[in-house]
Amino acid sequence: MNVPRIIFVGGFLGAGKTTLMFEAAKQLATKGVRAGLITNDQAPELVDTVLLKKTGTAVTEVSGSCFCCNFQGLVNAIGHLTQGAKADIVLAEPVGSCTDLSATLVQPLMDNKGGHVTVAPLTVLVDPMRLEGIRKGNSTGLHDSSTYIFRKQLEEADIILISKADTLSHEKISDLGVRLASSYPKAEVLAVSARNGLGVETWLEAVMTTSRAGTHLADVDYDIYAEGEAVLGWLNATYQLKSTASIDWKAFAEKLMGALSEHFDSMAAEVGHVKLALCSGDSLITANLVGTRDTLEAHSSFRGESAKLTLNARVQMSPLALENIIREHMQSTCGSIIQAEPIAWRCLSPGRPTPTYRYSAAIPVAKRVGL
Repeated sequence: MNVPRIIFVGGFLGAGKTTLMFEAAKQLATKGVRAGLITNDQAPELVDTVLLKKTGTAVTEVSGSCFCCNFQGLVNAIGHLTQGAKADIVLAEPVGSCTDLSATLVQPLMDNKGGHVTVAPLTVLVDPMRLEGIRKGNSTGLHDSSTYIFRKQLEEADIILISKADTLSHEKISDLGVRLASSYPKAEVLAVSARNGLGVETWLEAVMTTSRAGTHLADVDYDIYAEGEAVLGWLNATYQLKSTASIDWKAFAEKLMGALSEHFDSMAAEVGHVKLALCSGDSLITANLVGTRDTLEAHSSFRGESAKLTLNARVQMSPLALENIIREHMQSTCGSIIQAEPIAWRCLSPGRPTPTYRYSAAIPVAKRVGL
């Protein structure tokens, strides 16, 4: 490929963006396509980065602010992957609570990087369970301003991708597709299950062969947008765990995540997502929570006397309350058997988005990269 293609994978917290990027990178590798991956967060120490590095694909992390507020950081990351790693395709995952991506990312890239990159249609991944709750007038516990972000993400999408299709019947997928197409007629609607690869090849073909990117912008109220992010406590933590006995680390992960889930449920605190990664050498355990206790999943297992733990939590509560809950359950789960040494710890509430660029209209077709 002569001009690298940039594929943004947006969508609300817990939609499955990282799992999709993981599967997409694997499928691209089988076709001989060099891919690069970019993760993004308000703070470093991301579970997503730990997981995606296991694909063997080049991964770059832009942390400390969202892509839109650190546009140069995004451009630098793209350059690192396309020039250093010689990536043909770059998949970039914006922060899950971000919207207005067409105005702040897609348009500036197409306008300012002409001839250097091609921008693929903006994909927004949507969790069908959260979508159904919001569509029926029940925000599933989300603050109204966070629900506003969810809706705006769909409004600006070039492609709406229904995730977790393996959990739905064909009839349900069809019904959701019809409803989304009716509500958002400017978007193409597809469905995928990144867990088993269903529909990923079809989606990749769409984003790799079409230059219909950023065809429309959402009208975003930044006061509501800022409030929707600020209601979330945001925690990234890394620990080195050690024991004199062999530990079943999957059981540890399930115990910790289960205790956190039960605590959040008891407070009726809406979970954007809680992600965990336990690493030791080539062994990796991941666990995630995207709502109430019944959404908890843990994958893989290993035993040993030590592991590195990375934990990311996005929960609708104050940062201080979230910090206290995480510390409490880390201590109780480790008990007297496991020693937990903190390596990194960041707990915050996102500040008001201040994009580097914000376009008021889609740029003319003649100026679009690759056309």
